[in-house]
Amino acid sequence: MSNVISSRLIVLGSGPAGYTAAIYAARAGLNPIVVQGIQPGGQLTTTADVENYPGFRNVIQGPWLMEEMQAQAEHVGTKVVWDHVSEVDLSRRPFVLKGDGGAEYHADALVIATGAQAKWLGLPSEEHMKGKGASACATCDGFFYRGKKVAVIGGGNTAVEEALYLTNHSHDVTLIHRRDSLRAEKILQDRLFAHPNIKIVWDSEVAEFVAGGMPEALVGLDIRNVKSGSITRIDVDGAFVAIGHKPATELFEGKLKLDSDGYIEVETGTTRTSIPGVFACGDVMDKIYRQAVTAAGTGCMAALDAEKFLAAEEFGALQAAE
Repeated sequence: MSNVISSRLIVLGSGPAGYTAAIYAARAGLNPIVVQGIQPGGQLTTTADVENYPGFRNVIQGPWLMEEMQAQAEHVGTKVVWDHVSEVDLSRRPFVLKGDGGAEYHADALVIATGAQAKWLGLPSEEHMKGKGASACATCDGFFYRGKKVAVIGGGNTAVEEALYLTNHSHDVTLIHRRDSLRAEKILQDRLFAHPNIKIVWDSEVAEFVAGGMPEALVGLDIRNVKSGSITRIDVDGAFVAIGHKPATELFEGKLKLDSDGYIEVETGTTRTSIPGVFACGDVMDKIYRQAVTAAGTGCMAALDAEKFLAAEEFGALQAAE
């Protein structure tokens, strides 16, 4: 027989959004349970240097920050469980979540904070250079490349926006796109083409991330022309892969309302989803900002929305009983 674990509130996911939701929920007396998922701590556990999270004057380490968030959540009364939920039933309450470890979680309210993952090119050299010059977030890491040469790989809105953003730090930005035209909105393209510090390499893809120096860091990219097959090398200190993100919403397909890109839709200005009692926060519902601090902010919102929902339900039950 399955091990049934019940809670008024379960938080699915353990990044900045999930832990912030848990902290606020625990302080509200909801005794939340955090189910960590396959990547405890979320994307920040793969981020070496964090310089834009408020409250720290010096650079901090992403894994350390997530350890502190978990410790704070546990300190105020959150139970943290390492498990991966592979099945959910949101058709009735309490909601039922089934973990790979055999446990079955029952929740009166659910906060979804499963996040999103950046799409990468899939090159072995790219994997090797992550954190050493290869990045998927210009807003997060662009500051470290002040005055240096950088490249952006992609051709959609994200790629163009990141190239434009990087001109705040670099005088030499190269956009690499495998087609001969961009997919980005025209207004963004106009801004890109007009910028004197951005050049574009058309019909090209990255064949290799080139390492060098001691300590080892990115020194260049080998670029393959998709039409001729010829390879040329460009010198860069940083390369930003901007080919999109994939939200972790497979569990909720057909069960919650998702947008065309797979992100959970929420009511404007709230974290309420299409099912009462289910709330979404962080990158699983935010395709625009995707920052640790905004994820934490929506985590706070989700906990407050959940607490309000449960309180109203409790009040309604008392009224009905009188």
